[in-house]
Amino acid sequence: MKITVIGMGAVGTEVVGHLLNSGVATEIVVVDQAHAKAQAEIWDFSHITSFIYAQNPRLIAGDYDDAAGSDIVVITAGAQIKTGQSRDALVQINSAIMRQIIAEVERTSPGAIVLMVTNPVDILVQVVLRHSAFPKERVISLGTIIDTARFMRIVSEHVAIDPKNIFGWVLGDHSETGFIPWSLCNVCGLDIDSYCALNGVPLIDRAEVRRKVLQVGLDIFAGKGNTNHGIAASVFRIIRAIAGNERSVLPVGTLLEGEYGVADVVMSVPCVIGAKGRESVVACRFTPEEQAAFDASHAHVLELLGRAELPAGR
Repeated sequence: MKITVIGMGAVGTEVVGHLLNSGVATEIVVVDQAHAKAQAEIWDFSHITSFIYAQNPRLIAGDYDDAAGSDIVVITAGAQIKTGQSRDALVQINSAIMRQIIAEVERTSPGAIVLMVTNPVDILVQVVLRHSAFPKERVISLGTIIDTARFMRIVSEHVAIDPKNIFGWVLGDHSETGFIPWSLCNVCGLDIDSYCALNGVPLIDRAEVRRKVLQVGLDIFAGKGNTNHGIAASVFRIIRAIAGNERSVLPVGTLLEGEYGVADVVMSVPCVIGAKGRESVVACRFTPEEQAAFDASHAHVLELLGRAELPAGR
């Protein structure tokens, strides 16, 4: 499998590290405007291949022509938020950047699955779909996977159980409008309130959990200037599902065409991910309160589309 990473900042570089250690790629190409840095990263990575017990992929720091024929293209390039900004502040500048990138990706790797990591992720998937011939099944945003991972960790700390035993999602949009459909969440198969009541654990403050989930990324950014570990792991989670044809259900950003009552808008919902990309959208039933939260997230995405000069409708 040939995988290209466009943008070798903190996230892109860590994605390459995951790919090397997992052995899912036979060839890894990195593309960055700062070519000297990208080349140095590849040289540095090449020196770990004597120690990892995985297939030894071909490593290239190059351009879009070197990336030709990629199976997966990961896009992390673009402007980054500054202290005090929200992810939404990047919508106009990164929309323009993405139009340039996707033209080159389509020229050289028209059959690739495109994974969008650059913020605002769901809006930029819509940009890609409007300015290329890529089908919706093969353009996926990182969506709310990282928010979901944060949710699982926060709940696991409350109940003192490994986060892999927590089930739940953050859905809607990777922004302040992301919401938690608590009716779909559980701990070891029990709804969260029942688990807490039966096992002597204080009930969860749902509003506080949501606040922490949405705030912690900004706190990480404020503390170190980026958020890379969790995001890179989230990217790799999607890649692994594709490479292994897992048909795993992950909360990614995808173009909805009637699902959840939404048409021609990219939102983060549970999707089946396999070898062909986003294979289907999983239908869920929300409570009235959850539906209202989903509708608020939808309205927020529509407002951002207007700022990106992308009115709803392809």
